[in-house]
Amino acid sequence: MYKGLTRRDFIKTASLAALAMAVPVEVFAADKTDADLVVYGKIFTSEGNKIVEAFAVKDGKFIYVGNKKGAQAFIKKGKTEVIDYTGKGLVMPACGNGHAHYLSAFAVQSIGTMIGFDDDVNKFLTEIVPSTVKKARESGAKAVYGMGWEFEKFKKNMPTRQDLDKICSDIPMYFADEENHKSLVNTLLLVKSGVMKEDGTVLKKGDDIRGGEIVMGDDGTPTGFLKEQASTYVRSFLNNDNLFTFDMAIATLSKVQNQLLSEGYTMYLDGYSTYFFNDVYYRAAQQFEKSGDMHFVLGFTYEIDSWMNIDEKLAKAAEAKKFNSSQVKANWIKLFMDGTVESGTGFIDPIYPDGHQGIVNWTEEEITDITRKANANGVTMHIHALGNAGVNRVVNAYIKGGKAEMRNTVVHLRNVNEPDYKRMADNNIYVTSGMIWHHTSKEQVEEYKTTLPGKMAYEGYPMKSFFDNGIPVSFHTDFPALSNSPDDPFGIMEISLTGVYHAQGGDPWWTEELVTREQALTALTIGCARQMFLENERGSIKPGKYADFLLVTKDVLTCPVKEIHTAKPKATYFEGKKVFSM
Repeated sequence: MYKGLTRRDFIKTASLAALAMAVPVEVFAADKTDADLVVYGKIFTSEGNKIVEAFAVKDGKFIYVGNKKGAQAFIKKGKTEVIDYTGKGLVMPACGNGHAHYLSAFAVQSIGTMIGFDDDVNKFLTEIVPSTVKKARESGAKAVYGMGWEFEKFKKNMPTRQDLDKICSDIPMYFADEENHKSLVNTLLLVKSGVMKEDGTVLKKGDDIRGGEIVMGDDGTPTGFLKEQASTYVRSFLNNDNLFTFDMAIATLSKVQNQLLSEGYTMYLDGYSTYFFNDVYYRAAQQFEKSGDMHFVLGFTYEIDSWMNIDEKLAKAAEAKKFNSSQVKANWIKLFMDGTVESGTGFIDPIYPDGHQGIVNWTEEEITDITRKANANGVTMHIHALGNAGVNRVVNAYIKGGKAEMRNTVVHLRNVNEPDYKRMADNNIYVTSGMIWHHTSKEQVEEYKTTLPGKMAYEGYPMKSFFDNGIPVSFHTDFPALSNSPDDPFGIMEISLTGVYHAQGGDPWWTEELVTREQALTALTIGCARQMFLENERGSIKPGKYADFLLVTKDVLTCPVKEIHTAKPKATYFEGKKVFSM
C-alpha cells in the first residue's frame, strides 16, 4: 500500500540536477543587508524543482536564494553565522504533515495506554487491560482508556464486553483500535451511553447509531465491539473534560512538537482536534504560542459526526476561528464519509464479495449543504474518504456546494474512479495522499483477493495520477494509524518511490502509481503549505518566506533509492532558528 525510476529517467534526473548545481540560477534577492545566517550546500527549493548553492536569512526570513558568490555579499564577520553543508547531504524546506493524529495519540499516553502493533488478544486481556485499570485506579481516573490494538490480529478472537467486565466493571472502559475506527468497551460504558440498560435490556443495536455499527452477539445483546460512528458516539459519553485537562493539553503539545521537529515537520494539520468533544487543545495551543515556545504551525479540524446536531456544530466550527493566529489555524471541518476499505467499512463500487458496500455516513445532499454553509463562513472542508464511491460522493458535493478558492480537501483516497481525477483538478479540490500506505505484504494481497472486489486487491492508494492530472496534492501519515508503517518524511518518501516498506519487504505494489523524488518532496513541502493556505509564507526556499528548512543527513535526490529511509534531519530550523539537532 511502490514504482521505481527507469534507468533513462534516473540519468535524465541526475543530469538536470548536476546542471543546476553547476550553473545555479540566482533568483530575486532583497536589498543587500547583513544576514543572520548563510547556508551553503545542495539546496532543493521546492520552487519548480530548482537546486541552488546558497541562501541568506535575516530576521527569520530568507532574503537571498541563489549562488554561493551572491550569498557571500550578505556575510558580516562576527555577526553572520555561516553553515557550509556542501557534500554532507541535502538542504531543503521543512516538511508538512497534511493529516495526522499526534494530539490524540500523545494524549492517550497521559490518560491511558498505547497498545503495540504486535500485541495479541491474550496479552491484551492478561497484561495490558489489567495494567491500564491499575493505572486508572491509582490516579483516580474516571475512565480506562487505551489505543492501538490491531484489527487483523484481533478479528478471529475479538474480546467481548464480558471479557472486559471480568477485569473492570465499575469504571467505563474504552480501547480504540490503531486506526481509531473501531473500539472495544465494557458494559458500563454501553449503559452510560444509552446503548443498553443495567438489566441487559438493549436500547440500541446494529446500525441504530447512524454511520456506525453496534456489533451484536448470538445472545442478541451488544458484544462491546463498535465500528465507525458508533464508536465515536459512545466515546462522547466518557467524562471528557476531566479525562483530558487543559494542563495535560499544554504538556502534550510540547511532546508533539518534539516529535514533529525531530522528524522534520514544521507544518501539521491535525485530523481530529475536538477528540475530547471540547476546545481544550485550541486554548492550549493559543497559550503555547504566546509563551514563545511554539516552533511549528498547527492546523485544527473541528470534527462533525453524523449523529450530531449539524447546524449547532457548524456554528461552533466557524466560531473556532477566533483562535486563529500566525501559528494556530482553526479553519477546517473534518467529516468521515466512510471507514476503511481493508476492514470492509470503506464505501466502494463494485461491492465487496460478501455482498455489502461498506458504511457511508452522509448523503450527497447533506455533504453539499454542509460544504456550502462551511465555505460561506470561511471554513474549509476536510473529508476522510477511502472507497471510490465515497470519494465520488465527496467530489460531487464539493462541486455542487463548494467554492474553489476554499481548497476543500479529500483525505486518504484508497480508490478513485478515473473521471474523478479530472473533476478534482478542474474544481481546485485538494488531496492529501496516504503515500505511507502504498505497500502491502504478499499475505495481505492474497487476503485482499477474497475480501475485496476485482482490481482493488492489487490497487490501493494512488499517487502519480494526482500529479498527472494537476491536482494539488500534499502528503500525510495519519499517525498513529497503521503503526507498523513509518512516520518520518524519508521513510515515506522511499515507499512512494519503490512501492515497498523496507521493514516489510515483499514485491512492489501498484508500480504504475509510484512517483519521482521531486514529486514526493513537493507533496511533503510546498504541497502541504498550499493545503494549509501557507504557500506565501512557508513550504519553499524563496526570498520573503519564513526560513523553515532542514539539513538532511543524505542527499535523498541522488542516493540509492533503498537508502532514502535512512535519511534524517541533522537539524530542523523554524523561522531561521535551530529548533532541533541530532
